[in-house]
Amino acid sequence: METVNERTEGAVRIVELDRPEALNAFSGLLMDELCDAFLAAAEDDAIKVLVLTGAGRAFSAGADLMEMGRSTYSPRHGFDGLLDAIVYFPKPFIVAVNGVGAGIGATICGLADFTFIAEKARLRCPFSALGLTAEAGSTMTLPLLMGKQRASWFLMAGEWMSGPEAVETGLAMKCLPQDALMPYALEAAQKLAKLPLSSLKMTKNLVNEPLREPLRAAMKAENKGLADLLGSPGNKEALVAFREKREPDFSGM
Repeated sequence: METVNERTEGAVRIVELDRPEALNAFSGLLMDELCDAFLAAAEDDAIKVLVLTGAGRAFSAGADLMEMGRSTYSPRHGFDGLLDAIVYFPKPFIVAVNGVGAGIGATICGLADFTFIAEKARLRCPFSALGLTAEAGSTMTLPLLMGKQRASWFLMAGEWMSGPEAVETGLAMKCLPQDALMPYALEAAQKLAKLPLSSLKMTKNLVNEPLREPLRAAMKAENKGLADLLGSPGNKEALVAFREKREPDFSGM
C-alpha cells in the first residue's frame, strides 16, 4: 500500500504524505517511500522544486507510536536515509503544513528551504512527553530559525504552536487561510521553477553547504540521545500511557 502520492506540475514535484487514517504518521514504509521521492526528484533534471504536504486534516502526527517496537517491516533507507536525502537535496524544498504537525511533522520545517503554514495548523514537539529527545537536526536548525530560548522551549515543553506563532518565531515564512495554502505554495514553487536550475542549485548549495557537516553531527548526537532514552522508564511509561489512552505519570522518575 502506497503511503506517499506524487504528481508533477511543470517543473514542480508535489509529494503528499498519504496515511490520512493515521494522521500521516511516519511508518517505516512511509519513510522509505518519502526518501525514494526525494532521491528521484534530485536525479530528475526536469524537476526544479519539490513541495511536500499532507493528505486529509493533518500534515503529519510524527513517528507512528503504534508501530514503535512492534513492526516487522525491514526499512531500505530508514530515518537516517530519509534525513540524508533531505539534507543533501540539491533543489528548492517547500513544506506546506496543511494541518497538525508533531515530532518529525514539525521538525522537518527546519530542514525546508521555505515553510508555509495554514492558519488553523498547529505544530508540536512532544519529545519530553515521550521520554525522548529531539531529532531531524532540530537542536541545530530550530535555534538558527527561532533563537535559542524559543527553540529550546518549543523542543522541551511540548506546547502547541499555532500557524501565526510559527511565522512570528521564524519557523515558517507565511501563514495562510486553509484554502489558500496550496495555491500559494504552488505559485511560489512555479516562480522558482521559471528560473535556471543551475542558479537555484548553486545558491542553495552556498547557503547550506557550511551547515551540512554541523547538521549531520547534530543528527548523530540526537540519534545517540534517542537510543540512550529509548526503553528508559520515562519512555516506557509514555508508550504504555499512549496505548492505554491516558496521561503518562512521570512523578516517580
